[in-house]
Amino acid sequence: MLPKRKVMTLSLHSHNLTRLIPILAASLFLLCTIGPMSAQDQSPATAQTAPQDNNGKPRQDAPSEAGGPTGDVGPYAIPKKKTETPPPPPPPTSPAKVEGLPDYSIKVNVPLVNVDVLVTTKSGQFIPGLRKDNFRLFEDGSQQQISNFNVSQAPITAVLLVEFASTNYVFMLQALQASYAFANSLKKDDWVAVTYYDMQPHILVDFTQDKKAVYGALNQLRIPGFSETNLFDALYDTLDRLDRVEGKKYVILVTTGIDTFSKLTLDKIMKKVKDTKDVTIFPVSIGFIVREYYEARGRSAPHGMGIPVGQMDYLQGDNEMRTFAAMTGGRAYFPRFEAELPELFGDISKDIRNQYSLSYHPTNSKLDGTYRKLKVQVIAPDGGPLKVKDQKGKEQKIEVVARDGYTAKHTVD
Repeated sequence: MLPKRKVMTLSLHSHNLTRLIPILAASLFLLCTIGPMSAQDQSPATAQTAPQDNNGKPRQDAPSEAGGPTGDVGPYAIPKKKTETPPPPPPPTSPAKVEGLPDYSIKVNVPLVNVDVLVTTKSGQFIPGLRKDNFRLFEDGSQQQISNFNVSQAPITAVLLVEFASTNYVFMLQALQASYAFANSLKKDDWVAVTYYDMQPHILVDFTQDKKAVYGALNQLRIPGFSETNLFDALYDTLDRLDRVEGKKYVILVTTGIDTFSKLTLDKIMKKVKDTKDVTIFPVSIGFIVREYYEARGRSAPHGMGIPVGQMDYLQGDNEMRTFAAMTGGRAYFPRFEAELPELFGDISKDIRNQYSLSYHPTNSKLDGTYRKLKVQVIAPDGGPLKVKDQKGKEQKIEVVARDGYTAKHTVD
C-alpha cells in the first residue's frame, strides 16, 4: 500500500489533468484553425532578417523591408506584369473629307524672286495699263513663269546720300540744290533718312516722315570738313544699314562719282551692290556743267585741295554710277542746270511710285551663291513688239528698266 500522503497527491494531479484536457483540446483546435503566424506577428529581429539563397543574396520571393513581397510568390504576392512588345502603330489614314470644304495642303516653295520693272517712253513718261501677259521674264536665258503681278504705288522708303566735302564750291552748291529738290518731291507718308559723306558717312537724321526734319538736316550742311570723298565706303555702309530695313528701299545718291581714299575697292562695292536685295540706286551727278567748262579748255575740273583728279577719273565715276543704277533697276541722271532738278526729281518720284512688280519661282532653285542674269521684255498681247503712241498719234519708243540680276543665296533672318 502507498502511504496516505502520496495517495492524496496523486488524486489531486488526476483531478487537475481532468480539468486541463478540455483546455488543451480547445487550444489545439484553435492552432489548427488559425494557421501559422503572419510576418507581422513575428518579432522585429525575425522580420528584419530576409531569407537568403545559396549565394548569400536575398531571394526574389523574400518580403521587402516595408513588408510587401518583391517576387511573384508568397501568400500576398502580386504577379509581375509580363513585358510584351507593343503592337505596331496603325498606318496613317487621311482625314475624312468634309463635303463643302476645299482640300488644303502644305507645300514647301522654292525661293521667290521679286523684280520691279519700270516701263516708260523715251522721254521718261510712265506707261500705265500693262498686264501680266505683256511681260516676258528670263533668268540666264531661260524663260520663267510669272506667279505674282501688280502695280506698286506705295509710299517710298529712301536714303538721301549726299557728297558734301571741301572740294569745289559749285559741287557743294549743286549738291544742296539737288538735295532740297528731292526733299520738295516727298509726300507725307514717305520715310526718308539723310546722310552725307566726306571721309566717312554721317547720319544727319534717321528715317522720318517729317519733311521739316529733312529740311533741318540739310540746313546743317554749311561748312564742309575734309576734302576726301570716300564714296565706296559711304555706299557700302548705307547698303549694310538698309539690309535691316524690310521692304523695298531706294538710295538717292547725289555725288560727283569721284572716290578718293576709300578702304574698299571697286570690286568689293560691286559685290555688295550685287548681293543687296530690294534696293534701287538712283545716282544724280553734280558739277556736270563745270566739268564740261574745264574739259572744253583741255583741263579737268578741280575736285579738292591737293587731290589730283583727271578727266578720266570723272568718266570712270560716271560709268560707275550708271553701273550701280543698272545693277539695281534704277537710272543715273546727269543734269547740267539747276532748273532741271525739280523735273529730274519729279521723274525719280514717278519712277519710284509707278512700277510693275513681278514675282517668280526660278526653275533653278539651287541657292549656290551664283549670280543669275535677268532680262525683262515687254510685248504686245499678240506676241509682237509693244507699240505706244502719244496724243498726236506719233509712235513712241519704250524703255524697260529692271535690275540686271541677283545672287542666289540663303538669307539669315
